Amino acid sequence: MEGLGGLDLLVNAAGEGFAPKPFEELDEADWDAAFGATAKGSFFVTQAAAPALREAHGCVVMIEDVAGYQPWPSFAAHSAAKAAQAMLTRVLARALAPEVRVCGVAPGPVAIERGQEERRAAETLLGRIGSPDDVAEAVVYLAGATFVTGTTLVVDGGRSLQSGTSSRA
Repeated sequence: MEGLGGLDLLVNAAGEGFAPKPFEELDEADWDAAFGATAKGSFFVTQAAAPALREAHGCVVMIEDVAGYQPWPSFAAHSAAKAAQAMLTRVLARALAPEVRVCGVAPGPVAIERGQEERRAAETLLGRIGSPDDVAEAVVYLAGATFVTGTTLVVDGGRSLQSGTSSRA
């Protein structure tokens, strides 16, 4: 912070546990990894950065996931950790207001396994998968949207509006 002259934007993008695993095989280590990186990490990094963010009237952006809003049994720990992070978006928005805004970006199909692109693109209204640039543009928008806080921008190409697209369940 000293070298850059402060801190005006914090993006919490760490995550762990995004690997399919049957509910019956999920263990405590899987659970702890998902919650440690995603929810615990987001909370404590934001807590540590809060004084500098308050001074700069900055912004926190949580990189959530549509999995935090949709039940995906094969990704139970990841979905639950992302749901916790989504709640932190709202909790921290209240805790840090009015000096700091806190928002979320919930990407949909962006990081796609090779060979799955066509099928996953067909699950969206826009007929394509997302790109890292799509997510980055949402972060840039929220960083500059000075009257937006405590909300999440879903970046999923309209996938969440499609019926019967629970491909990760």
